[in-house]
Amino acid sequence: MRVYSHHKFRFRNVFSNVAADHIARPRNVGPLVGATHVGAGGIPGDGPYVRMWLVIENGQVLSASYECNGCPSSTVAGSMLTQVAIGREVERLETMTPQDLLTLVGGLPEGKGYYADLAVSALLNALATPVKSKCN
Repeated sequence: MRVYSHHKFRFRNVFSNVAADHIARPRNVGPLVGATHVGAGGIPGDGPYVRMWLVIENGQVLSASYECNGCPSSTVAGSMLTQVAIGREVERLETMTPQDLLTLVGGLPEGKGYYADLAVSALLNALATPVKSKCN
């Protein structure tokens, strides 16, 4: 996703600096080859959603990626949460809450906080859902 300079100004008026950076430079976007776990918050293709792929070995997240419906708030939530997940123990991530995510990104615009709920649901569902065979 490319954010042109006039859009950066607009995003910085609505989003925190941390959130605006994730909009301008989203991290870990797209399906993850070799994912061992996958989960979603919302229903992909039917409204707002965040889907997350993880590679977990020995109780630790080695890699994470996401896709979303493309709204700036969903991009912020998915991008930040993958950054938080990588390198962390599954046990620690299982206690993640939407409020934790909102705190990390400096909040989301009014009415958009549910994207934190969707992203955390995607993470928790992924942690609990091993794929039957690795994604290719």
